[in-house]
Amino acid sequence: MDDLRTACAAVAGRARDVRIVDGAIATVYAHARPPSPAAEPVDPGIGREELAARWLTLDAINFGSGWFPTVRKRPGMSGARSIAAALWERFGTAGPWTARQLTAIGPETLGPVLGQDPAHELISLYAAALRDLGDRVLDEHGGSFAAVADAADGSAVSLARRLGGWGCFADRSRYDELELPFLKRAQIAAADLHRAGVVAFDDLDRLTMFADNLVAHVLRVDGVLAYSARLLTRIERGELLEHGSREEVEIRACAVHAVELLVAAGAGTSAARLDEALWHRGQLPSYKALPRHRCRCTAY
Repeated sequence: MDDLRTACAAVAGRARDVRIVDGAIATVYAHARPPSPAAEPVDPGIGREELAARWLTLDAINFGSGWFPTVRKRPGMSGARSIAAALWERFGTAGPWTARQLTAIGPETLGPVLGQDPAHELISLYAAALRDLGDRVLDEHGGSFAAVADAADGSAVSLARRLGGWGCFADRSRYDELELPFLKRAQIAAADLHRAGVVAFDDLDRLTMFADNLVAHVLRVDGVLAYSARLLTRIERGELLEHGSREEVEIRACAVHAVELLVAAGAGTSAARLDEALWHRGQLPSYKALPRHRCRCTAY
């Protein structure tokens, strides 16, 4: 992912509405590093194939933050956690869908599973992503989800790039002449499959942070990132940003570069692990109380 790191550093050097605060990298987390989240338990009774199917299915629809204010949420849960909890319940009672089943899934099936209105725009996007996932796993890997992980030959970066070429994981932006393969959900999928014990990758430290809207928000609230008054006003009044706009790309790129600087300064062992800690930090009420940028896209 070095090409992404280089491009994000270039964006940070010329950004108009987002900047990394001088001195913050060395001081913000010097005495109060983000806490490391507890490891998620892995059910020893679930085999590799089912674990791979569960995580790839979840990560294929791990987006929608721009729509979350409009979806049904479970008590005390965010939109993301509500969707994930519903999907995990389906897995627990009926198991994951097979690749062939995914190729035919529609909103009328997915909506009730997720506790959402099948007519909601986001549910249609989820169904389209899952159909693409099913097609890819069936056509390229004989219907085996574990084979998707195995095809990466032990490289998380290789898997992220492979998944990033699929429609259900696509995530690339442009900024002037620069191309930025953020591959947010593809990188998360690689990390999730490793954590779940489906596969062992030896290059997880080469992943970048998973560029979404929450980690950037945490970095801004903590003083690492600063937004222009114009951009901050738009966010605070709840205005949606356009995916791929200069402001939106600057937020994601500057967050990626800031995390790289934080890792280099000793605030984390790797970008992926620091991202996880910052994401969990963002669940605290003090961060939830402040508006973050929202964008209706399938990237995050």
